[in-house]
Amino acid sequence: MPIRFQIESEFVPRGDQPEAIQALAENIENGQRFQTLLGATGTGKTFTIAHIIQQIQKPTLVMAPNKTLAAQLYNELKELFPNNSVHYFVSYYDYYQPEAYMPVTGMYIEKDFNVNEEIEKLRLAATHAIKTRNDVIIVATISCIYGIGSPDEWVAVSKSLEVGQIIDRSDIIKGLIKMNYERKNIEFKRGIVRVNGDILDIYPAYLDTAFRISLFGNEIESIQEIHPLSNEVLEDLTNVRIFPATHFIIPEENKINALVSIEKELDIQVAKFLGEKKYAEAQRIEKKTKFDLEMMREMGYCKGIENYSRHLDGRLPGTPPMCLIDYFPKDFLIVADESHITIPQIHAMIGGDRSRKNNLVEYGWRLPSAFDNRPLTFDEWKTKIKHIIMMSATPGNWELDQSNGISAEQIIRPTGLVDPQVEIRPAKTQIDDLLNELRKVIANQGRILITTLTKRMSEDISEYYTELGIKIAYLHSEVDTVERFDILRKLRDGTHDAIVGINLLREGLDLPEVKLVAILDADKVGFLRDTKSLIQTIGRASRNVEGRAILYAEKISPAMRAAIDETNRRRKKQEDHNLANNITPQTIKKNILDSLSEEIEIKEKEVKRLKKTVKEKIQELEKEGDMEIVIQYLENKMFLAAKELRFEDAAYLRDKINVIKKDNKI
Repeated sequence: MPIRFQIESEFVPRGDQPEAIQALAENIENGQRFQTLLGATGTGKTFTIAHIIQQIQKPTLVMAPNKTLAAQLYNELKELFPNNSVHYFVSYYDYYQPEAYMPVTGMYIEKDFNVNEEIEKLRLAATHAIKTRNDVIIVATISCIYGIGSPDEWVAVSKSLEVGQIIDRSDIIKGLIKMNYERKNIEFKRGIVRVNGDILDIYPAYLDTAFRISLFGNEIESIQEIHPLSNEVLEDLTNVRIFPATHFIIPEENKINALVSIEKELDIQVAKFLGEKKYAEAQRIEKKTKFDLEMMREMGYCKGIENYSRHLDGRLPGTPPMCLIDYFPKDFLIVADESHITIPQIHAMIGGDRSRKNNLVEYGWRLPSAFDNRPLTFDEWKTKIKHIIMMSATPGNWELDQSNGISAEQIIRPTGLVDPQVEIRPAKTQIDDLLNELRKVIANQGRILITTLTKRMSEDISEYYTELGIKIAYLHSEVDTVERFDILRKLRDGTHDAIVGINLLREGLDLPEVKLVAILDADKVGFLRDTKSLIQTIGRASRNVEGRAILYAEKISPAMRAAIDETNRRRKKQEDHNLANNITPQTIKKNILDSLSEEIEIKEKEVKRLKKTVKEKIQELEKEGDMEIVIQYLENKMFLAAKELRFEDAAYLRDKINVIKKDNKI
């Protein structure tokens, strides 16, 4: 009998949550594909989605724009559905340097990565759940639209075992090895099968427990679930089904066919380069591909084997890869959280992937089929949607067009908090006027966020106000991640009174102590001062009962007018609800950035790993005695990091280059 989604919570829907839940759930049941939930910050959108899932009883994929938000949603949904199957699916790389070629410097950068085994286990657990249960919620980042292999092959190769089954021990072992399990008797960890006579211990790659298969001759005598360390028997089972230890499962016949088709593509590409008199490229692609083919024949794999995924899958050129979405049944729900960010990210991913591979293919480092190892295009992703709810405080035009406007609105906060009051003041006196406001707010134990248009202005304001006794810090792209979180913590605990920056939206700030948001030069045209950005920025003051926003401008721009009108509309609705229900707004109480400690730890590990990798590579290149080669290597890494918006890594590499140049007088 199917297991039903069941929420466990002492809270019930309040405010406009019941209306939103009812409208969205009914639309799904009536077959509507696209819906948009306009939800103000702090209105409990996750709680609303949980109730929709409980009402419609469909497997659900929640897509978030980054790992931090995904982790937050995963924990919230896991708490709301303790008896259901809630899983987490994000990129399993702790560190990832994609393969790239820089034609300007002639530098080829090999793919470099470090896999997080725990996250890999969570990914496999997610696909295992969706193929074995119906009550599944998977919270994922946008990386879930990348190819991970065929779900049909993944399920087909799985092995079912049951008590009384007649099967040869060697057949079980061979089947497990085909599923990428390793046979070891010393180290027992996930993805290992341990053999001791007629007893096989199997540690699935997606579980925290193992299985012991006991045979009597060719008959399975017993199946037990055991603790992998103590070997304590946890449960006696009548049957078990073992799934592969990796998502990429290639049947033997596919490998044989792939080798032939790769060789054919190689011949075509070599002929093309020779016809264009690109002799170096022809030699390069022939040498590299033949080496990969030899590795696949002898070892079954090669470095960068995913670049041949189209051949190995037996796909036609240009056809989409199989991804996490293909593991879901036909009738399922997608939730796009912060859709004004998530939807553009999905749209942009294919372009970023293709632009990097263009150089690899053009200069003979990869065959053109490497283009088919990719994420889904936006149109391909759209065709896979059965039902989708897009949630945002500021939905984009695409969301609104697809759903014919707002499907449901969630403006009322359970805490009674209302959107901040908005004032407009002259820009010509903004620095001095803001100084007076800062002093008033600080005297009232409040904190302030200030947004500017340039990094230079942020620094100048920070320096000027510091000289006048204001405890202020600035945030911009060159402040590394660990330091950024430390600044936020200090704002909350009172070490800093204010933060100034260009774009404080990307921080995902949730700061109840903020009583004032100041937007300088609010009337300037640009994406930092468009309607959506202004609404989001103003909303940063909505966590405090005394929250307000000041927009400094010489005129009221159309974007300002739209943002102010929308904020006032929401505020009136919230105030009317509070008055009708005798609700007194309460400022949110929250521990001081405890939630950031894990993120800081992760970022610190990433920084250490980058430094270790760079140090080892420098030592290797220094043996050649040419520091210009070292600098070229670091510059290529720096430019690539900047292109991928890893500004903290790029800044570290920039500083490293400057030190080397100074030490060697270059």
